[in-house]
Amino acid sequence: MDARYPGPGGQAVGARTLVAVLGALGVAAGSPEEVREALERHRAEQQARLLPPCVVVRQGRRNALDVPVDARLHIELEDGGSWELPRGHSHWLPADLPLGRHTLRAESNNKNEHAPLIVAPEKLPQLPGRSWGFLAQLYSVLSDRSWGMGDLGDLAELAEWAGAGLGAGFVQINPLHQALPATPGTPSDPSPYRPSSRRFADPVHLRIEAVPEYAYLDAEQRRQADDLVRRAARLRDEVLAHDGLVDRDAVWALKREALELLHEVPRGPGRQAAYEAFLRREGEWLRRNALWNALAEAHGADWHHWPKDLRHPNGPQIERAAKELETQVEFHRWLAWQVDQQLAHAQGTAREAGMPVGLIHDLAVGVHPDGADAWALQDVLAGGISVGAPPDAFNAHGQDWGLPPWRPDALAAAGYAPYAELLRAATRHAGALRIDHVMGLFRLWWVPNGHPPTEGAYVRYDAEAMLGVLALEAHRAGTAVIGEDLGTVEPGVREELAARGILGTSVLWFERDWQAGGGILPPDRWRPGCLATLTTHDLPSTAARLSGEHVELRHRLGLLARPLPEEQQEAAAELADWRAELTALGLLTPGEELSMPVLYRFLRSTPAELVGVWLPDLVGDPRPQNLPGTWDQYPNWRLPVADGAGDPVTLDRLAATPTARLLAHLLAPPHPRNR
Repeated sequence: MDARYPGPGGQAVGARTLVAVLGALGVAAGSPEEVREALERHRAEQQARLLPPCVVVRQGRRNALDVPVDARLHIELEDGGSWELPRGHSHWLPADLPLGRHTLRAESNNKNEHAPLIVAPEKLPQLPGRSWGFLAQLYSVLSDRSWGMGDLGDLAELAEWAGAGLGAGFVQINPLHQALPATPGTPSDPSPYRPSSRRFADPVHLRIEAVPEYAYLDAEQRRQADDLVRRAARLRDEVLAHDGLVDRDAVWALKREALELLHEVPRGPGRQAAYEAFLRREGEWLRRNALWNALAEAHGADWHHWPKDLRHPNGPQIERAAKELETQVEFHRWLAWQVDQQLAHAQGTAREAGMPVGLIHDLAVGVHPDGADAWALQDVLAGGISVGAPPDAFNAHGQDWGLPPWRPDALAAAGYAPYAELLRAATRHAGALRIDHVMGLFRLWWVPNGHPPTEGAYVRYDAEAMLGVLALEAHRAGTAVIGEDLGTVEPGVREELAARGILGTSVLWFERDWQAGGGILPPDRWRPGCLATLTTHDLPSTAARLSGEHVELRHRLGLLARPLPEEQQEAAAELADWRAELTALGLLTPGEELSMPVLYRFLRSTPAELVGVWLPDLVGDPRPQNLPGTWDQYPNWRLPVADGAGDPVTLDRLAATPTARLLAHLLAPPHPRNR
């Protein structure tokens, strides 16, 4: 079978790819007979159903239902109430249904079915107004109190300084998701975008001294804790040395020892009651995550190689293993509680510092195939498939991100509950949520294992359902949403996201009028509904753009597609375009050098609701935090914020830089009376 079929977006999809993708969806299609049988079975199943697996509608709209004419519909509301729909109205759901997750029941010819009914708001929560803030990779922001990497105590400190001291409205940080643990001989994956779990944050981010039980250590425990503090100070000094690197595994080794000490400290009745309330709230999701972590410590971090009876959360030996590992499971549940408390404190600190938004958390597009979520959610994730991107103008070979995608059919059959639970957790302590690769709510490029990224296929999701569930959870949390919509975006997606109240992401260097020759897009033509930035974690820093160092770095690592002089000429021409544009706008005087403050002044002149300042820009750090296309050739996700000479700069020193005050003055929203 070597025929090729046109896929969405014009991508040619080979028959081998189609068979693999359909197989991941539970459909055998290896021969014409199997295809015919699968289609007949699907049609029969559809005809036999009274209701779809899940119904997602928007409040305020009269929504049609595809049900038998004689069906009687009954709605059980999540608050215990009910709605009986009169006969003759069975094809329509009323527009005034209350928001929430209800149950729709249908009866016809002695047949009864039920399905989740999710009623979502038309639009997501909106921001309170224009503001600016910092974009930071938390691990890179060390203070004089960190244990070798930035932590949640540093995050609270950063937010308090930025809000109360500079008038910033938010701090956006990298995903704090739980990482896949290291194993002997194999370090952990430092990428925050390939985590073990998106549902729970990683305890490596904890500020040890902020755990309340730290104050109640006995004399021997205090001696051990003081020794750990001294060892952590030495580790911090190594990271803060010239060209130092964050060593996440070394940090966790120290913090793990400290947290085991703190876990032994008896809790008072108030603390115990709070802990039990947390356990009730988190329920089965937390139990499974804690169990996975305990099993990983016993059998290794890849659940595919565990004893066969433990490879599924409902396996025959799971309950026995849970009893045997009860102490370890309890420890991991307690760790999750500590992280939740410190996240709440950081967001509370940000709001008390006057930030109208506070923390903007980041939701990765997927999870590591060997990790906790892939184990716990394997029934709704596509096995043997990885998410990626097709070939485009930026990458002729396509991309494979190594992340298993949601199965759209299984997700609908589960009433979108796993997706909703993920969003509920992500928005709990966030003023806004950034969703990485937000286009994935519409479609994802599926790459079968063993295939190159060029041999993938787009699989479409029910965008109305995905956006509806997102809208409901964001509404309940009062959280705004920002979509990372950079790169190739199919027509209509940005318009639909904007209509639902989801902000986009606009990077200065990419905002050009591509329909009229590719010239720089004037500031008044930028979209208002966006987070405007000069760079991101995957792009060159502003200092590198202005100096051309980003081209030289890629040349040294063999990443350039063209000769170095050609790349340098193109980079210089881009800067010349910007000098001319900024001079014409009156933001730059003739002959004045292009500078980082001038570029931020340009962003301020756009109507963008949010302007993000890359925190390393304060000290001219030329290094990207992540360099796509590299693995061990570059220290991705391990760089502390440093100055132009490569000397790490602590949060305490960042706060003293005159650039911080300068940018705060440039980006301050105008007083309402002066607008």
